Amino acid sequence: MPPRTVVIGVDSSTQSTKAVFVDATSGRLLAVGRAPHVVRGEAGARESDPEVWWQALCGAVAAGLKESGAAASAVTGIAVAGQQHGLVVLDRSGRPLRPAMLWNDTRSAPQAAALTEALGGPDAWTARTGSVPVAAVTASKWRWLRENEPYTAAATAAVRLPHDFLTERLAGTAATDPGDASGTGWYSTATGSYDPGLLELLGLDAALLPEVARTGATRVGSLTAAAAEALGLPVTTAVAAGTGDNMSAAVGLGLGGAGLLDHPVLSLGTSGTVFAASRTRPASPALSGFAATDGTHLPLACTLNCTLAVDKVAALLGLDRDDISPGGEAVFLPYLDGERTPDLPTAAGLLTGLRHDTTPRQLLGAAYEGAVVTVLRALDELLRACGLDPADPEVADRPLRLIGGGSRGRAWVETVRRLSGRPVIVPGIGEPVAMGAAALAAAAATGADPVAIAGGWSTGEDVRLPPVRRDSAAWERVGSVLERASGPLLGGF
Repeated sequence: MPPRTVVIGVDSSTQSTKAVFVDATSGRLLAVGRAPHVVRGEAGARESDPEVWWQALCGAVAAGLKESGAAASAVTGIAVAGQQHGLVVLDRSGRPLRPAMLWNDTRSAPQAAALTEALGGPDAWTARTGSVPVAAVTASKWRWLRENEPYTAAATAAVRLPHDFLTERLAGTAATDPGDASGTGWYSTATGSYDPGLLELLGLDAALLPEVARTGATRVGSLTAAAAEALGLPVTTAVAAGTGDNMSAAVGLGLGGAGLLDHPVLSLGTSGTVFAASRTRPASPALSGFAATDGTHLPLACTLNCTLAVDKVAALLGLDRDDISPGGEAVFLPYLDGERTPDLPTAAGLLTGLRHDTTPRQLLGAAYEGAVVTVLRALDELLRACGLDPADPEVADRPLRLIGGGSRGRAWVETVRRLSGRPVIVPGIGEPVAMGAAALAAAAATGADPVAIAGGWSTGEDVRLPPVRRDSAAWERVGSVLERASGPLLGGF
């Protein structure tokens, strides 16, 4: 029997780093190492020190290696999946010039609006990049930096996304992939390359950017001597280009050209996202028209306020997060950090419909409903972007896969079932982002297709839940408030 080979998938998210150690043949999860991050900022600012991400990656890998019991010599590949959109600016030695501006930093909302207008409106942007600039997009943050910290922008020798920064630390190679690059606002999903006209509009020199690898599974090098020493791994370990967290989750779930196409996924985490892998290039201003990391496309809608916002409401009410009742007449839009979908970056939470008999449990239930309706409203647009008719019975019966921390919460799962009316699958795979990165690592080491690798792994039994009757009254109640309040009450422009 040949010796077991092991691959490492790294999920560098907003709040923490996870490093999974996976048997490259069977997909069996051997260990998970974890390390926290620090996010700072107020009044719309959200920043982290990229050096903390690197320290967390080293700590998580060390913990995972110890827990797995695997020999370091058995590790053949590593890949990083990172939080999307963050702006990392480096000096000539590769050190950060300032903390990274994160995806949920909303200070660049005015710059996003100005960029949209400068190119001729939303349709012009979707035709070239697949997406319209919002505060989250890296291009908006670069424009903010140039306007607010011009000396830092002028001193910048390299511009990276969070996963690019970590991949470069691993391999010594400046590389990204089409998936994460498609969330910058300067990469064209129509041409599959950086857009010279957009770079000129942004005042961004292409020489500052990493090379775009063919896929996230492309081997961009091996561990440098310094990285190998820091991680306790062999210098022969293959380093994949890696990708963004949503693209990696798609791989981990077996979504892509060698797997499932046009099957929706709802991720319930710090943000709420709905996405699918498709061969159809999306061009809807209501969505982010990302590239997938395997050569297909990944239309996606993202909300800023999901599990953290609802947990905050539970804490304010002194309730356990699962201690809820349906909202009754109350409607709560928990837009505590502004909102991305709909594009209301200066919004605050909105509570209406209170009665004398409204209970705290109903208020918490209303917060769940507001968060879930917000992300599900984009589902029909997502399906249309995949070339599907949402009213087609076969499409309407297509199951919704739930991932993220919220998928382990009873209240989240039942609220999604009640408001979607769809069958729900909670995949047995426990860490889809990190497992997707592990599949990219395995592909970099072997040359195989990462989606096919993930689809062939045994990662646990899925939980399949039948549909329940859709709560149309709650859907319409929340939707009506959102439609009527999306102007001045929610900070709309």
